[in-house]
Amino acid sequence: MDRFDGMRAFVRVVEAGSFTKAAENLGISRTTVTQLVQQLEAHLRIKLLNRTTRKVNVTTDGAAYYERVVRLLADLEDIEGNLPGASTAPRGLLRVDVPAPFANILLVPALPGFFDRFPDIQLDLGASDRQVDLIGDNVDCVVRGGEVKDASLVARHVGDLQLGVYAAPSYLARAGTPLHPDELLEASHRIVRYRWDNPLPYTLYRGDERLNINGRHVLAIDDGNAYLTAGLAGLGVLWLPDYMAKAHAEQGALVRLFSDWRIEPMPLYVAYSPNRYVRKPLRVFIDWVVELLAEHAPRLPRS
Repeated sequence: MDRFDGMRAFVRVVEAGSFTKAAENLGISRTTVTQLVQQLEAHLRIKLLNRTTRKVNVTTDGAAYYERVVRLLADLEDIEGNLPGASTAPRGLLRVDVPAPFANILLVPALPGFFDRFPDIQLDLGASDRQVDLIGDNVDCVVRGGEVKDASLVARHVGDLQLGVYAAPSYLARAGTPLHPDELLEASHRIVRYRWDNPLPYTLYRGDERLNINGRHVLAIDDGNAYLTAGLAGLGVLWLPDYMAKAHAEQGALVRLFSDWRIEPMPLYVAYSPNRYVRKPLRVFIDWVVELLAEHAPRLPRS
């Protein structure tokens, strides 16, 4: 048995919670993963995992072993990568989940450049606005807007989204063009609400003025692309990141409102589990996302 192959298989089973998912992640058969873990347990003469028909749980000894092995594998990868003449190219499967509009507008169009630089990385990309269980869904990292509330995750602040208030010409022709944010509270106006877990009023600032606008809505949506489409269809006023609105505003399909007011930027984070083995493909992907956002949504100084 190659002990390091056994360690890698064990680590992926712990992180994925499943032999099948670990095998998919490693690109080998489930039988091979099972054999590697069994051989590792026989070598160590301890039980690392408890297996049932539905779930795989790590034992107390297995949890302690996992913590040490994760650090060992990371150190080994760094050592091998820094050897003179060694291939330092990151390789392997990387599972990432990002918001759908971010994928469509910014990330996917830029991926040819990513794969030119890292041709040996295989990217499994989820494009959704749903809450992802990184361990249960076997995801290496997520990109998310807004503060990361899960204290169990490592969250790296990678960019800030500038926001604006927008509406379609068809909506403004029907409801009138509001000149002040307070007018959105009038009966003639509607907003399209994005379905956050804990929706808050939209806050606008002008000098020393601060307004919290709830507004009336007849439609709430939990998908960014559908949210934008609803605004383009004239269903209400939108609060949008500028990168989502830019092309439509340039074409006249959206009109920016209240240009003399500002909205606090939305921070973007890359989040991952601190208990996972942070492989080189994940490190270079995060660095690449930082480069991408430096062009489209750079980090702003924190006050």
